[in-house]
Amino acid sequence: MQPHLALFARYPEPGQCKTRLIPALGQRGAADMHRKLVERTLAVMRASGLPFTVWITGAAAEAFRQWLGPDVDLQEQGPGDLGDRLARVPAPMILIGADIPDLTADHLRSAVTALQEAPFVMGPAEDGGYYLLGCAQAAPFLFTAIAWGGDTVAAETRHRIAARGMDCVKLEPLADLDRPEDLHRWPGLLA
Repeated sequence: MQPHLALFARYPEPGQCKTRLIPALGQRGAADMHRKLVERTLAVMRASGLPFTVWITGAAAEAFRQWLGPDVDLQEQGPGDLGDRLARVPAPMILIGADIPDLTADHLRSAVTALQEAPFVMGPAEDGGYYLLGCAQAAPFLFTAIAWGGDTVAAETRHRIAARGMDCVKLEPLADLDRPEDLHRWPGLLA
């Protein structure tokens, strides 16, 4: 069974998304950046040819349909912390973040190939998190008691997989756009 891409997206409401960018861009600028990043990631998912769902929060599904288009499969994230919400995505799946400007369709296709060889695949982010996590089977143990947003998320996730005697294919690291000091890497996004 082919894995399903799962993009987690918050509605681009000023003051409610990319809040670490607000000191540099202001509330509206941070929301506009989030909107651009989600739209860019959606284009990458479409280009990959893989099935995908956008897991939404922050607004009703109708607002997301008006923003992203009527053809996008939407699913409510539901309540709880990030781990609770990620654990709801059915396997086989590939979780991806929207804040990786260098993500390509080839990264997504490579993740699918990796899941044919191992039960897990991870695309580590340079800040210690991950931009992609693929699971061939349900793995709720990966999403509980994690310091989300910290610099040990990827290492802790790999440790938990290894502790169960399972393999995890590692993709190339990519940088995410989370903080004001990250903005210089992608000047085209500021236009």
